[in-house]
Amino acid sequence: MTGSDRVAVERVAAAIAAARSITVLTGAGVSSASGIPTFRGEDGLWKKVRVETLATADAFENDPRLVWEWYDWRRSIIRDAQPNAAHHVLAAWARTRRATLITQNVDGLHERAGAERLIRLHGSIWHVRCWSRCPAGRADWLDERVPIGTLPPSCPHCGGMVRPAVIWFGEPLDQAVLDRARAAAACDVFLTVGTSAVVYPAAGLIPDAKVAGALVVEINPDATGTSHMADVTLRMKADEALTAIDELSDLR
Repeated sequence: MTGSDRVAVERVAAAIAAARSITVLTGAGVSSASGIPTFRGEDGLWKKVRVETLATADAFENDPRLVWEWYDWRRSIIRDAQPNAAHHVLAAWARTRRATLITQNVDGLHERAGAERLIRLHGSIWHVRCWSRCPAGRADWLDERVPIGTLPPSCPHCGGMVRPAVIWFGEPLDQAVLDRARAAAACDVFLTVGTSAVVYPAAGLIPDAKVAGALVVEINPDATGTSHMADVTLRMKADEALTAIDELSDLR
């Protein structure tokens, strides 16, 4: 850790210790230390296909088996992964500091670390729903099979196709979930951790927090489109930065 990084870490630790309300927005970078691909840059290809072209309703309608092959592969990686230090630190803050966690991740590692007060913006890779939205299959249900079996899997209610219960590109977020996230952005300290800040409306929570008067902290090895909004920037990996902040303060 550089001298400037240590100064920034100390500032963030002090701010969190004094804060009445803390909100953390997490992205794929939080799970990278657990071996989960970020799907940006070199990680953004699977079978020579860019993942943004797979995570859409049109892609599923055109080739549901291919889309499910990708999700089945992702589920196999996630099943064998373990929460890393970043997940555990944030879970501890949620318990002891009543921090609110907002995640763009669908991997379930925050939950496995014991996180409470978790707002899942983009759903869960471990839940599915009926593609045809039949009455009995409209609500999400848990399916943790790996491999999941016949692809695409069938709805047990109507026999139609089942889709992953995640938010795909071009689909709206659940309004109630988004309202909770926007309300949580009005806090004393807002940390954006491991997110590229290119996917909206999640990225819009950062200016929301800024307008609300929060101290905005960006933790990311790389600059993002919202870096200029951050009051404090830590060019560190999520697990390293959060561990350092935790160790320099009495947050637990």
